[in-house]
Amino acid sequence: MLGVMTLSEAINLARYKGVDLVEIAPNATPPVCRLIAFGKYRYELAKQEKEARKHQHANKVKEIQLSPNIDPHDFAVKLQHGVDFLCEDMKVKITLRFRGREMAHKELGFQQVEKFLQSLIPYGHPDAPAKLIGKGINVMLSPLPRAKRAKNPRQAERDIELAAERAAAAARGEPPENDLPSEEESPEAAPPEQEPDNQETAKGEVAGEVTA
Repeated sequence: MLGVMTLSEAINLARYKGVDLVEIAPNATPPVCRLIAFGKYRYELAKQEKEARKHQHANKVKEIQLSPNIDPHDFAVKLQHGVDFLCEDMKVKITLRFRGREMAHKELGFQQVEKFLQSLIPYGHPDAPAKLIGKGINVMLSPLPRAKRAKNPRQAERDIELAAERAAAAARGEPPENDLPSEEESPEAAPPEQEPDNQETAKGEVAGEVTA
């Protein structure tokens, strides 16, 4: 901690060290500022927000309902939803309900659930074997780590489209529109090249306590 100093002294100190004076607690008495490269400060905040969103997704559970006689098209749509949820780091609960005489052929329900699970193996794994509870079959899936998880087919298709756009633009000698990397390809954010030797905290707008 550097103690209390005036605003002009804090600004001069930031200039001397080649960093920025960032106010982080304006309502404090006296207000609190940090001597830090502003680009790095924004990078740290963005990283913290991304980690917070990741934990929120990890705590979310999405339910997908099946039936023993589900239509192939509906099966494919629900399967894609399962892939999307797992690729967003969400848990997926698979539920298959029996109605009326369908209870007499429970093996058909288990076959549908097993087929669904096998299709999601590249993206997630069941926490426990599928179980018959009451008039339904339930199983919970957790997403695989990103390093071991297959890429979402939708994102792969988008990457192919972007590659085609880049190639066509290169042939015309023009930059492609929206030439941005995919979310999985792009880095979170690159920290600034210039980093301060020390991160210090200054308190005070007119007069305040400066801490190191």
